[in-house]
Amino acid sequence: MIVGYDLRKFKRYYNTLGLPWGSLENSIDTRLLEKDPSMIIAWKENDHVIGHAIWHESNTEEHRVGSRRDENDRRLLTRLLGQGKQFVELHEVWLRREHRGKGYGKRFFEFFENFAKSRGFDTIVYYADDPAALAICRKRGYREAFAAQSDGRPMFVLCRFL
Repeated sequence: MIVGYDLRKFKRYYNTLGLPWGSLENSIDTRLLEKDPSMIIAWKENDHVIGHAIWHESNTEEHRVGSRRDENDRRLLTRLLGQGKQFVELHEVWLRREHRGKGYGKRFFEFFENFAKSRGFDTIVYYADDPAALAICRKRGYREAFAAQSDGRPMFVLCRFL
């Protein structure tokens, strides 16, 4: 795992996934990634990036710096974590299809939980809808906070107290 992957290289890799860079820019302020490249974690095998994760510091009031959470999200996170709680939010976890089912997800979550704890955080929040991601989180003891609709499909909010 490489913490702090170069943003230009990451952008090129991201586009190879068939994911438009604009979709990432719409969901997270990419200036945050430029300011703190440690928010990009790349998984490499044989000098090729095979997966990645993006994370950021967060709290129950703000999704990202300067971006207030909507009322439902704020209320649910406060009920789950407490008022004004700081935590690490996993924004995106992705692994190339041909590498799935080989234990990378489990190893990533082990790595990330230790990484977050070493940075002084005691809670991880992760919004997920992928069945494999949900299974890994459930096996690792993540609590399901709630399910909400996102683009017509269920979106689960999972949290783990470290």
